[in-house]
Amino acid sequence: MSSAPSVLVATRSAGKVRELRPIFAAFGVPTVSLEELGIDVEPAEEEIERFATFEENALAKARYFYEVSGGIATVADDSGLEVLALGGAPGVRSKRWSRDLAGGALGGPTSGNVDAANNATLVRAVAGLDDRRARYVCAAAFVTLGRELVRRGEVAGSIVTEPRGQGGFGYDPYFLAAELGRTFGEATLTDKEQVSHRGRAFRALLEAVARGD
Repeated sequence: MSSAPSVLVATRSAGKVRELRPIFAAFGVPTVSLEELGIDVEPAEEEIERFATFEENALAKARYFYEVSGGIATVADDSGLEVLALGGAPGVRSKRWSRDLAGGALGGPTSGNVDAANNATLVRAVAGLDDRRARYVCAAAFVTLGRELVRRGEVAGSIVTEPRGQGGFGYDPYFLAAELGRTFGEATLTDKEQVSHRGRAFRALLEAVARGD
C-alpha cells in the first residue's frame, strides 16, 4: 500500500483526523481530509448514520463520501461509548445523546458545545450506579471501486464522575481505560492510539486492505 494514492479520511472531527494520521503513516498510507479537499460535510451526519449498528453506519458514511469525492478510496468510522448498566447506551447515539434526550433543545449538540452537553448527560446517568463498566466501540470501513471492508475495535474501561486530563475529545476525560489505568483525557496520543477502539479498528482495517481481503 506504500505506493497508493491518498486515502480520504471521511470525518467531521479534527480530533479523529489527528488520531488517525499517525496510524496510516505507520502503514505508509498518505491521507487527505474532507476539509483539505474542500468537500462539504452536508447533509447532517444523522441523515447518513441512521442505522442500528456501528458497522452499518461506518459503511454508509464511507460509501457516501466515496461517491461525493468522485471515487477517492475512502475510510470512515462510527464510534461510541457503551455503558453496561445503561443497557449499552448511548451506543450509536453517542454524538447526539444529550440532544436526543432534550428533544433537540438547548443543551444538546445543537448548542455548539457537544462534548460538554454529552458529558453532563453521562455523569447524570451514572450517578448512584455501583457498576460503571463501559467500553468504547469503533467500526472502521473502507470503500473503493468494487471493494468494501469493515473491521471492529473495542477497549474496556469504566466511567469516572470527575473529568481527568485535558487531552482527547468526546467522553475521553471520563473514560478510565483498564489497560492504561488512566483516562483517555490523561493519556498521551501515542498511548491512546495503542489501546483505543479506533486505533484497533483502523489497524485491523489497514492490515486487511494490505492483505487484499
